[in-house]
Amino acid sequence: MKSPLLTLPGAVPAEGVDEGVAAHYGDLFREQRALADGTGFVDLSHRGVVAVTGEDRLTWLHLLLTQHVSDLPVGQATEALILSANGHIEHALYLVDDGATVWAHVEPGTQEALIAYLESMKFFYKVEVADRTADIAVVHLPAGSIAPVPDGVVVRETPHGRDLFLPRADLEAYAEQAGPPAGILAYEALRVEQYRPRLGFETDHRTIPHELGWIGSAVHLQKGCYRGQETVARVQNLGKPPRRLVFLHLDGSEVHLPVAGTELRLADDGPDGRKVGFVTTSARHHELGPVALALVKRNVAVDAPLVAGDTAAAQEVVVEP
Repeated sequence: MKSPLLTLPGAVPAEGVDEGVAAHYGDLFREQRALADGTGFVDLSHRGVVAVTGEDRLTWLHLLLTQHVSDLPVGQATEALILSANGHIEHALYLVDDGATVWAHVEPGTQEALIAYLESMKFFYKVEVADRTADIAVVHLPAGSIAPVPDGVVVRETPHGRDLFLPRADLEAYAEQAGPPAGILAYEALRVEQYRPRLGFETDHRTIPHELGWIGSAVHLQKGCYRGQETVARVQNLGKPPRRLVFLHLDGSEVHLPVAGTELRLADDGPDGRKVGFVTTSARHHELGPVALALVKRNVAVDAPLVAGDTAAAQEVVVEP
């Protein structure tokens, strides 16, 4: 979905997964500072939107998701995963129930596969699943924002801000009153600072929730059975995940950021050292400078200096080894 807000002054289109919205509007650091101060908004209208209706919607989703949602209060935000039979992450959903519908936004382009899976699991339950991406746009307001929310718009409120499920036809009019726009690069830089993983960025085909710190926030350990639960329980009770998420402070003298997939090595091992991990997301932060999230092997010492490609990197622990 190509956003109409790409016609705003200074808008530079994003590329890759985030194609369809603005990467920035001409001043990346100003946009970051505005979001950090609780002003402005982020156009996330390229994200998929899925709606689940019907009287069984919460009890049915409870059987499929990693999160406890059977008694989800109206208006309470949560997040959940769908795992493979082997416990690997397949989908990430950001949910809220408005009393009649469970609304979820998901990574761009993943809604079709998600809906196909949900449809295959309906059986006798009284539920309907719909792709609402064409008529509903997600808009993010940062924490502390006093921007107005139109009547009737579903809001998903979290410690990091509010996600609005806004009628797509109202997107341009809302942008005129919501404050200065901020691009997806500013949003991503703050996500990295907050250690928040993203499907398809911090995940690959073998990622399990424990590696990214999604236990608790997206995975409930005391709920009933769901696909992949055996792996979750086994790792939680009997072992450790093979990898762990870390936050990296990168050498600020380098002109280019290490891209996703850049190999990490122990600095003491030199340029020919063995690979101990890889960068998942890198960003330029308005206060911290160049930073990144990365996955490293669990046994890498938490104080070990690393090298991302040719860039020196210092770790901060996100997931304990």
